[in-house]
Amino acid sequence: LHMRRKWSSVAQAFFCLLLCVPWGSSCPPSCQCTERAGAKAVLCSSRHLEEIPKDIPKDAVFLKLDANSITRIPSNAFRHLSHLEELDLSRNAIEKIDRAAFKGVAAGLRTLDLSSNRIRSIPKEALLALNAKLRLANNPWHCECALQEVLWEAQLDPDSVQDITCHTAPREEYVGKPLLQVLDAGVNFCSVRQRTTDVAMFITMFGWFAMVIVYVICYVRHNREDTCKHVDYLKSLPSTQGHAETTSTAL
Repeated sequence: LHMRRKWSSVAQAFFCLLLCVPWGSSCPPSCQCTERAGAKAVLCSSRHLEEIPKDIPKDAVFLKLDANSITRIPSNAFRHLSHLEELDLSRNAIEKIDRAAFKGVAAGLRTLDLSSNRIRSIPKEALLALNAKLRLANNPWHCECALQEVLWEAQLDPDSVQDITCHTAPREEYVGKPLLQVLDAGVNFCSVRQRTTDVAMFITMFGWFAMVIVYVICYVRHNREDTCKHVDYLKSLPSTQGHAETTSTAL
């Protein structure tokens, strides 16, 4: 009877453990999971990570992935983290960010740090859907229309916006200058792109028009040559009247 009670107590404890443990909230082996103000914080800083861990707890609110070697943020990388509010991806080697990289966390994310990476350009669709405060400083940005639209429409951290510098640009005079300073001087990269597009369309239309003109000219010349050859052939034929006179003389 004593043993039966003992096994019953063990079984109750086991089932309680099954019910009480939050499944899916285990911590990645390369990270440290802790509590911050009653919310789960996942700390993966300086762990030599080359990609975003797959097994981040679903109830993570704070996620630090800074100071690693991550090179890309793929689509749906954080989709399962519906409670995520702060995401730190600074000081990595990120070069590419997919359009749907932050799909699933756009509504709740409050802070996104992408500073000190290798980002030259970024799809505006990846950021403009976010309500988060963005840090984009210290990246080798190529100043273009998409980056200008992000600067105008996204919620950038005011303390770091001056450090968004043009590493490359359509004109050499913009290189090395803060993007905000270039835009304040009246430069509009979107209008430059529009003018470039208009010129390309004009050149294309002119090319098609020139091809049509050349075709018409060649067609007319070809028909004219055929007409001349036909006229010459008709002239070379003996006339019916002359043939009849020749016949009557012979008779």
